[in-house]
Amino acid sequence: MEKEVLFDTLWKDYVTQTPSASKINELLKQHGENIKNDHIALRTVNLPEVGIDKLAVLFKQVGYVEKDSYYFSEKKLIAKHFEHATDLSAPKVFISELILEEFSKSLQSTVRSFVNKIPKGILELDALLVSGRTWGTVSYKTYERLRSESEYGAWLYVYGFCANHFTINVNELESIADMQEMNLFLKTNSFKMNASGGEIKGNSDLMLEQSSILADKMEVEFVEGEYLIPSCYYEFAKRYNQPNGELFRGFIANSADKIFESTDLVLQH
Repeated sequence: MEKEVLFDTLWKDYVTQTPSASKINELLKQHGENIKNDHIALRTVNLPEVGIDKLAVLFKQVGYVEKDSYYFSEKKLIAKHFEHATDLSAPKVFISELILEEFSKSLQSTVRSFVNKIPKGILELDALLVSGRTWGTVSYKTYERLRSESEYGAWLYVYGFCANHFTINVNELESIADMQEMNLFLKTNSFKMNASGGEIKGNSDLMLEQSSILADKMEVEFVEGEYLIPSCYYEFAKRYNQPNGELFRGFIANSADKIFESTDLVLQH
């Protein structure tokens, strides 16, 4: 599989759960913009059959290499980011995972039970990252119980394995000069921003600024009936040059920590 095919597959799946991303792209294209993707992100848990290294297999097969790792103490997550070995214009990949042993026995048991229901064929074919939720119908009561400990874990239970977000590379836009203009454009078009930690996370001194809209909401069929649940979101990133003149290509843990909250149900109210 070519990397373009892999990202196109992930994008087609992503926009079914994030119609706002298509709307934003269309609005920018009306301004003559050619949209470039800075990075995508995926979520998982630290079980060997579904962990970061497992999700990274397909990316490595199309030329990606591991670049850096990150730790999020408050959310009890670790993450790695990957870049293409030769094509610097290719989107970066950010994969995070829940550190199960830092949670209650109840949460650990719940997560292990739904991971154990993933068909072996999906695991063996390395099709995990585009498989979505393969453990059948979910319970709203279980979702709420997971949410009480981890919004991230609850989201994974409902949506499974897919691109949690794509990211517009603001550096490549011609009609929008900076993150303030980007956010103003979004708010003018009635998109709600993730304001946790400020609408713009990071700054030019950190060499990376990020913002995101709040996740779209989807009607999800639970055992108990239909509920409106946050799905995926669209992110925006502007990068700055390092002292050596090269563009910063990594991530800032404190900023990413707040970006994660774009799918939090509590921010939707």
